[in-house]
Amino acid sequence: MNHPAPRTPWWRDAVIYQVYIRSFADGNGDGIGDIAGLRTRLRHLRDLGVDALWINPWYASPQVDAGYDVSDYRQIDPAFGTLTEAEDFLAEAHAHGLRVLVDLVPNHTSDQHRWFRQALAAGPGSAARARYHFHEGRGAHGELPPNNWQSIFGGPAWTRVPDGQWYLHLFASAQPDLNWDHPEVRAEFEDILRFWLDRGADGFRIDVAHGLTKDPALPDLAETDTEMLGSAQAADHPYFDRDATLAIYETWRRITDSYDGERIFVAEAWVSSPERMARYLTPGRLHTAFNFGLLGCPWDAPALRREIDATFTALAATDSPPTWVLSNHDVVRHLTRYARELTSLADAKRAYGQPADLALGLRRARAAALLSLGLPGGAYVYQGEELGLEEVEDLPEEVWQDPSRLWADHTDPVRDGCRVPLPWSGEAAPFGFSPPDAHTAPWLPQPAAWKDRTAEAQLGDPASTLEFYREALRLRRALPDLGEGPMEWLPSDDGVLAFRRGEGVIVVVNTSSRLCALPAHGEVLLSSGPLEGDGLPGDTAVWLAG
Repeated sequence: MNHPAPRTPWWRDAVIYQVYIRSFADGNGDGIGDIAGLRTRLRHLRDLGVDALWINPWYASPQVDAGYDVSDYRQIDPAFGTLTEAEDFLAEAHAHGLRVLVDLVPNHTSDQHRWFRQALAAGPGSAARARYHFHEGRGAHGELPPNNWQSIFGGPAWTRVPDGQWYLHLFASAQPDLNWDHPEVRAEFEDILRFWLDRGADGFRIDVAHGLTKDPALPDLAETDTEMLGSAQAADHPYFDRDATLAIYETWRRITDSYDGERIFVAEAWVSSPERMARYLTPGRLHTAFNFGLLGCPWDAPALRREIDATFTALAATDSPPTWVLSNHDVVRHLTRYARELTSLADAKRAYGQPADLALGLRRARAAALLSLGLPGGAYVYQGEELGLEEVEDLPEEVWQDPSRLWADHTDPVRDGCRVPLPWSGEAAPFGFSPPDAHTAPWLPQPAAWKDRTAEAQLGDPASTLEFYREALRLRRALPDLGEGPMEWLPSDDGVLAFRRGEGVIVVVNTSSRLCALPAHGEVLLSSGPLEGDGLPGDTAVWLAG
């Protein structure tokens, strides 16, 4: 008797679309994206061909850090809608065949969270303060911070309150860090998980998953490097990538496993190596983690291959597939990164605002899409990359909202440039982002040149980036050799990546500026740009029938 092959769990080869909700679609005309706007664009996401959505934080928040300062994890921020609208959205997304991951922010709360307000009111030594990291200062009168830790956003990681104690905040001062050694903190987040799982969430993206626990001795750092992906990520770091954090995720995994429907986690864990990442993904911990290697990699075949091989080697001992990422809401869009000759993500930050060849960047970005979608495992698409959008690097300072702008010692570019509201239709701003009767302009201005990159302008144009993504995702679903499964590197010219997927698909990516010969193949399934006879031009990729 023949038995059907076991079905691959959905998350092992899913393409997940990141919705930065305040910039996706504005339903009520106030210039800020919301749940109502998102619901009007669900058909776009369904027809694009993605499997799931990840929604950036939509919780009640003062919005100091775009919702990553949460004041109530069980309510929707009024700017985005209501809890009832969120529940209706989850049901509607499921009706479209789309799963939904919500963003969980466990490292810190807002300073407007009821717990932190109670802590300020209760005073030193109180049970309320024990949920956070309150400590006495150093110096003769406690006038110095407890140690030399620096905030990711710039400035010290400690703020003093009127009674003289200091509290820890690895991000903005409005984002006090929780004390994950406290049982009430652990119990609260276990309940928050169940709250959203009960309402139909298919899983969670964990913000700062490498954070949470801190060394209670509060040792000074030998260096004050606070790069999320930098030399500070050592094995014995006092607040990042600590062993104690991993045990938390074992408890969380038991919660999601108790629900039907394959509910999952994906970790945002900026750690020093793929080997350190693999610790989060051993059986019984988290399902997946963002593989940021490609995101920080130059457009260079040897460098890309090293990152891919390192990821596979590190994950071999886990039961987790890779999940490839090219862009997100925290970094310069990859089209703009590829528009300059750069060797690292740090270069992209330093080169912000310098001349860029955006046509070159788009060619490379389309090729990179075929690379990431052609690799084994899952992939993430950041909203707007399917439209070929670039980083907006000329936003006037008066519209910046990234909290890092407040600190002179924070030299990274503001993150607002990758968060500009999407262009949907029309010849002028707001390009269909807001309804025709909108009473407020979008929260960030959109470039006039985006009139040629609206979803409406690209729909039905076979040469457009939107139709290219739709076809790539259609083929990925249709071809059993893509998604999770075997991969074999093939011989290739310098500057070229070539690999076989299963028995039937060959992926070739030419990162050089030279024409390269294609391997023996059948039909051309999809190319990121025009081919030249039987040759693959530079900065172009192709999927071939093997």
